[in-house]
Amino acid sequence: MDETTQRHDDCPVDRLLNQISGPWTTYILWLLGQNAVLRFGELRAAMPGISPKVLTERLRRLEGDGLVSREQRPTIPPQVYYRLTARGAELRTILDDIGATALRWAAEDEARANPGAQAREA
Repeated sequence: MDETTQRHDDCPVDRLLNQISGPWTTYILWLLGQNAVLRFGELRAAMPGISPKVLTERLRRLEGDGLVSREQRPTIPPQVYYRLTARGAELRTILDDIGATALRWAAEDEARANPGAQAREA
């Protein structure tokens, strides 16, 4: 392989986006960013469409990537708390910016799909 040729996984942006991609992942980050600390049950209650298995998998992945920390207290039943790490908190501004862009694009797409709706509202 030519030394000037790079693979797509050499791209740091691609690596970061792969860490936060996948169903529910950005939503988990957003919930933790909005609430500082949440227990597993609170996360699950805020995400009625997610299974416990998938939530556990996503949280473990985020923990492994250093974006979420997990604290377990030795109670019966065990209390498990999740929060963003400093690295995870760094993503808040970026995700807020992406969210603003997503909302603007959705409004533009809606206006394009229904051009008469804007004229009726005016």
